[in-house]
Amino acid sequence: MPESLPTELLQLRQRAERFAAEVLAPEQAAVEVAGEDHAAVRDRVTRAARESGFFSMTQPKSAGGSEAGLLALTVVRDTLAGYNTGLDRFVFGPGPGVLADCGEPLRSRYLQPLLNGEKRGAFAFTEPDDAQHYTRAVRDADGVFVVTGRKSYVTRGGDADFLNTLVEVEADGKKGRALLVIDAHAPGVLIEQRFESLDGSHHAAFRFDSVRVPAEHLIGKPDDGLPRAMRQIGDTRLAIAAQAVGLSRWAIAFTHAHLQAPHHSGEPLGAREGVRLRYAELRIKTFAARSMLYRTARMGEAGANIINEGMACKVFTTETVGEVTDTAMQLVGGKALTVGHPLERLYREVRALRIAEGASDVLRLNLARGSLDLNKGIL
Repeated sequence: MPESLPTELLQLRQRAERFAAEVLAPEQAAVEVAGEDHAAVRDRVTRAARESGFFSMTQPKSAGGSEAGLLALTVVRDTLAGYNTGLDRFVFGPGPGVLADCGEPLRSRYLQPLLNGEKRGAFAFTEPDDAQHYTRAVRDADGVFVVTGRKSYVTRGGDADFLNTLVEVEADGKKGRALLVIDAHAPGVLIEQRFESLDGSHHAAFRFDSVRVPAEHLIGKPDDGLPRAMRQIGDTRLAIAAQAVGLSRWAIAFTHAHLQAPHHSGEPLGAREGVRLRYAELRIKTFAARSMLYRTARMGEAGANIINEGMACKVFTTETVGEVTDTAMQLVGGKALTVGHPLERLYREVRALRIAEGASDVLRLNLARGSLDLNKGIL
């Protein structure tokens, strides 16, 4: 639990608090008040994160990173999100993702430049709703993969140098899912659409028209693409859960201050019984969400398989932050609907979390399957 951390993690949390207060909060003001260029702010935050050691926490030791454990990452993510600056996404360096443990030439061509910040990668996983088939890769007589298909929702894909792409391949008469590294500017790779989602993040939809991909761009084995992809998604789900918990804590603190402030009725809003009941519910849900988050992180740190627990954690924490933010807006009133209000921005951001890396009901079905069909997961 967050109150029973070892000394080194308590010290890490204090460092994260200072970083958020001394770096992230002032930089947020530079954007919102002074209107400073967002790219310049991003670069300053990243530079400060490198100097403080947070940047390297998500990077392997073999590449010069500190490769922090799951619990340490959870502590920092929860802490930084608790300031609701929107800048914590610039704090951590790019991790290896599905390229972890890859060999040459992928390591020198893509993994190392990715970790150094010299290249940007994106994960092409989601098929369009109207797709008749998965994106396919067929090996020709020269052993080259020829890729055809579409991917509909590639986060930050418009700025990527390469795409780690999940494809269906056939080898020895059997079909399997594989991961291929595809250069974003290779012949036949077309961006069909660039778009921005509700939370302000940018994405792209791609089409692959007989794209020729060298055989050495295969990540791992032809049939382990989906398990490798799901491992990355599983790690991301817990990161999202930590973000959701931190943002819930911020929304509760904001609401707490509002309920204790003077009100035109002559007494603070927090003196009303109906308001207190709603506020108490927010604290109950967030307490449960934070407890679930840290328990899941401890289990993962100990080496347990937390696929099912990670899904449960992601569903509960993201739905909790949605409820907390919505109720906070209701208690604050009409001014919370004003564009630019902290709760208005937060409302748009947290709605996306219930869909990212697996929509809530899809994860519920997977959880049921894990228990009823596979006898996996614990309570």
